[in-house]
Amino acid sequence: MLKELFDLVKGQATDTVINNPDVPNQYNNDVVAEATNTVASGLRNVVAGGGVQNILSMFGSNPNKKSLLSNPIVSMMMGHFASKLMNKFRMGPSQANNLSGNLIPNVLGTLINKSNDPNDSAFSLDKLLASITGGRSNEVTSQAGGLGGLLRQFNSGGQSNGDGLLDIVKTLAGGAQEQQQRNGGSLLDLIKGFAR
Repeated sequence: MLKELFDLVKGQATDTVINNPDVPNQYNNDVVAEATNTVASGLRNVVAGGGVQNILSMFGSNPNKKSLLSNPIVSMMMGHFASKLMNKFRMGPSQANNLSGNLIPNVLGTLINKSNDPNDSAFSLDKLLASITGGRSNEVTSQAGGLGGLLRQFNSGGQSNGDGLLDIVKTLAGGAQEQQQRNGGSLLDLIKGFAR
C-alpha cells in the first residue's frame, strides 16, 4: 500500500512540487517521499493513539478541501510536513506552508475518494488499515462482519456489544504501535526506495 500511496502523492505533486520553483529539482523525489511519509505515518500514529474512529469518520465522509483543512488530523499532517520542508529543504515558512496546505489535503482527498470507489481496487480503507496495523485490522473486520460492520459499531458507539468497541480500538492501536516499533518509527527509508 505504501508504493501505491507514493505513486498517488507523486501524481498530485506535479504543480505543488515538480513545477514549483521553490523546490529545487534535485529534491523533487525527496519532497514527494517526505509527503508520503507524513500521510502514512500520520494515519498510523492516529491509529496507534487509539484514534481509529477519527480516521473511519474522515474516510466515511465526502471530502472537500474546506472540510479537510478544518480536520485536526489533516492540520497536524500539514504542520508536520511544513516543518520538514523548512528544516530539511530550507524552504521559507510561507512557501512551506503554501506547499503543505495544497499537497496534503489534495492527497488525502484523492486517497479518500479512491478508497471509497468500488471500481478502484488499488485503494481501499481495508488495505490502508491493514498496512497501518500490520494486518491486525483484518482480524477485527472479520470479527465485526467486514468493514461495514466495523463502521456500524463505531457509529452506534459500540452499544450492541459493550466493551467490544474498546477491544477493537486496542487491537488496532496495538498493531499500529508494533508497526511503529518495527520500522523504528519511520517509514521514510522504505518510501525513498520507491523514488529510485
